[in-house]
Amino acid sequence: MQTKNGHCRQLGATIESGGVNFSLWARLASAVELLLFSSPDDVTPTIIKLNPKVNRTAYYWHIWVEGIGDGQLYGFRINGPWRPYEGTRFDPQKILLDPYGVLVNVPQNYDRMAAARVGSNIHCCAKSVVVDIHNYDWEGDIMPCHPLSRSVVYELHVGGFTKHPSSALPENLRGTYAGLIEKIPYLKSLGITAIELLPVFQFDPQDAPPGKSNYWGYSPMSFFAPHHQYSSDQSRTGPINEFRKMVKALHREGLEVILDVVYNHTAEGAENGPLFCFRGTDHEAYYILDPITRTDTNYSGCGNTLNGSHPVTKRMIVDSLRFWREFMHVDGFRFDLASILSRDEDGNPLVNPPTLLAIDTDPVLSNCKMIAEAWDAGGLYQVGSLAGSRWREWNGQFRDDVRSFIKGEDGTTRRFADRMMGSPDIYQYHHSDPEKSINFVTCHDGFTLWDLVSYDGKHNEANGEHNRDGSDNNHSWNHGVEGETDDPAINSLRVRQAKNLMTANLLSIGTPMLLMGDELLRTQHGNNNAYCQDNAISWMQWETGPRGHDMSRFVRELLKYRRYLFSREREDGSMLSLAEMLRRADICWHGVHSYSPDWGEKSHALAFSAISLDVDMAIYIIFNAFWDELSFILPLPPHDIEGCWHRVLDTSLPSPYDIIPMGEQLPQIETSYLAKPRSASLFACGNFAGIEHRFR
Repeated sequence: MQTKNGHCRQLGATIESGGVNFSLWARLASAVELLLFSSPDDVTPTIIKLNPKVNRTAYYWHIWVEGIGDGQLYGFRINGPWRPYEGTRFDPQKILLDPYGVLVNVPQNYDRMAAARVGSNIHCCAKSVVVDIHNYDWEGDIMPCHPLSRSVVYELHVGGFTKHPSSALPENLRGTYAGLIEKIPYLKSLGITAIELLPVFQFDPQDAPPGKSNYWGYSPMSFFAPHHQYSSDQSRTGPINEFRKMVKALHREGLEVILDVVYNHTAEGAENGPLFCFRGTDHEAYYILDPITRTDTNYSGCGNTLNGSHPVTKRMIVDSLRFWREFMHVDGFRFDLASILSRDEDGNPLVNPPTLLAIDTDPVLSNCKMIAEAWDAGGLYQVGSLAGSRWREWNGQFRDDVRSFIKGEDGTTRRFADRMMGSPDIYQYHHSDPEKSINFVTCHDGFTLWDLVSYDGKHNEANGEHNRDGSDNNHSWNHGVEGETDDPAINSLRVRQAKNLMTANLLSIGTPMLLMGDELLRTQHGNNNAYCQDNAISWMQWETGPRGHDMSRFVRELLKYRRYLFSREREDGSMLSLAEMLRRADICWHGVHSYSPDWGEKSHALAFSAISLDVDMAIYIIFNAFWDELSFILPLPPHDIEGCWHRVLDTSLPSPYDIIPMGEQLPQIETSYLAKPRSASLFACGNFAGIEHRFR
């Protein structure tokens, strides 16, 4: 093959001038080999040894190779010092992925453990793929750019969303990007505005306990490559184009795509784990090492911690985000264990962490939604204090306090009130917007909504860890029987509680997030840590019984009301969100008597009213988490709003009376209302009570 010196202006593999330029950062390397494979199973690749005199510039190794292009499989072998006591762990026998590779081919005989053993892994290694990333027709793709004040996020797993046979898809489409495209009409009819995908970076499916697989995907092998196994098109470059086809199809229907990104650790595990990319390129640059032992720190809980404060790692993270934004057209990112990026190279928290601030201020990412899980497994908890003003945050306190109040725990009323108002005690309204909080009561990590009201404790025996894994702090309640039951009274109460939790989530200030399948009351049979369950335990169950249909109808109607509430139009044509309305509203808290809330330790009921100063509308909400019915005296409707209170929803009523469909006549309520035990109710007057029929 004809080769030239190449350049380091662009890291990774770049198609140019009838060949491909390869560029790699490997500052401590003494020798680098480029291996070109003819097939995924090729064990006799073409080996090109780079000459440090002409193929190295400063810390970068580079070479241009003629006559290859789109679809070429490749990898590197890198030699350098073996000094574990200093943190360097080069192994010249191992085939390494390109840290900037935009696609990874994982062969059928891939063996994770071979990458951990001494010796070559050429017979079973993953390989990087050259891709002409510019060769795609986006057909005028337009990103929806929904404001957070009118956004509803739906967290789903690409594989698990359509893998179950009940998805009614052809077998070759189940669990794929193409399969998700087929379910876009369902997502749109539900009323959500964005899907948040569990990790789709290429991950190691074998990074799991023996006999299990890594289902969730929090085990990245690459920060640029879409997961190959989620593609129905298994051609050399098919996964990238199928992912982009999915994004384009979602955008056409007004749905945004948010990626759950893992920039806190990699699939290489601890220092004795596999070596297939970062550790074999520069262990002490890519990972935070213990200052004394020079072994991997574990602030991620997954064996290693990415060194986000190192300038090369910081640049790689920002380059990765830009790649997904510019070339894959995603709309936002949710950062797993984002607080790790607040740590310096020794693991100490920084006041002004360079990587978080670089992301926060990057112009290419300026109109992306940036969502942080503002804590890590090392105990750093930064909800409300993460560096950078653009970050939105998963509000774990919302989850815990709403669960506790709805369950009926003592001393939770005041905290519940704060969560409903956008958590001003955490986010300080005068310094941030109300949509700072991403509100949720369930997510992939924990119980599903149905399991939350069906189990007192976790049941993770199927994970093979003797039920030691998963959180014990669930604030769950089985309502009398652990797990499934035929008792109609218990099942009725469970459905009511599920509706109460959903009502609190969707009528709170902030951006709500729903978990895949909660609208159908999907169960994981008490497993609250199904990270290794790539089976029916975790998959979306599309066939549902009467209670699932009941819940689905309730969620769809409630989302219509939320959209109406959070999208009011001023006289000048501008849009007014409910959060903005409440900032300029007369908000009053109530108990069973108007204007007399009970904030006591034993209080389990609360109501509030909000009278808008911008539009002629008022709402009144009751949450009765008490185990007896309570009679609430409603406040008088405002003098400048005609009419009286009308009931929109009451979770204690059977379907279809639990929520009045948008556009239908709302029942009129007199001066008091009898709130049944463990129920939520919404009332309105003014324009809200005369909602037009456009949402039917």
